[in-house]
Amino acid sequence: MPGEELELRAKLAEQLLNLSGSQMEWVQGVINQFQLPCEYRRNAASDFVTDGVLERLGDALRIHHAFSRQALSKDRFEFALERALKLCGFDAMLADSRTNRGHDLTVSGARVSLKTQADANINRDTIHISKWMELGRGEWRLDLLLALFLEHMDGYDRIFTFRRLLADPERYEYELVEIPKGLMLEAANANLVVQEKSKQNPKPGYGYVHDGMGALAGFGDLKYALYFDGGTERKLQIKSLRKSLCIVHASWAFDSADLG
Repeated sequence: MPGEELELRAKLAEQLLNLSGSQMEWVQGVINQFQLPCEYRRNAASDFVTDGVLERLGDALRIHHAFSRQALSKDRFEFALERALKLCGFDAMLADSRTNRGHDLTVSGARVSLKTQADANINRDTIHISKWMELGRGEWRLDLLLALFLEHMDGYDRIFTFRRLLADPERYEYELVEIPKGLMLEAANANLVVQEKSKQNPKPGYGYVHDGMGALAGFGDLKYALYFDGGTERKLQIKSLRKSLCIVHASWAFDSADLG
């Protein structure tokens, strides 16, 4: 065991002696969590998730679920990821504004957009982003909204989504998936369809992106769909994105203590 780790262990043991009974109970909850089985996996080709990042992010998840059955929220995921990257030597920094319309995180000079998904009925094979971006109050025409989406992607270089796949609640599974930016740029040739029968005002619409030559003709296997939601939020969703077209960088599965 390296000397620095031995020194840290000794320091922690000393600090534990100064904790109150209540504080010891909370610490014990974390310790109990760490005694349960876990399985962390990383894509060996990943340039984003090293072994160290894998372990630190996984341990952050287990600490979170020592006290909560809810999925790790987007802001907490962002902070946990930034910390894990920094501890592993990456130059990582969250964007100054939490409502930044472009990237959420900069890693080694690359602007990174981060999404999360924790649907109760999540599909393991397809990705759904319930709010990719706000569409604003401008003119509601699908071609203009599509142009707004393509312009929005100028604000980042890479796109990741952090997905909770299982909440037992005594077992949890998460994965980190990269959505290739080039894949999303294929939306420039999307087949736009207004939902004329909708009662929403303005009327929502879809932009369908298909395989190969079918993309231009509007047929073929669907890669994903843009959904221009004309509801109160006026937002863009991404629906039915095939995960097989993306890159799974890492996954985490672990048992969790009953919170009682």
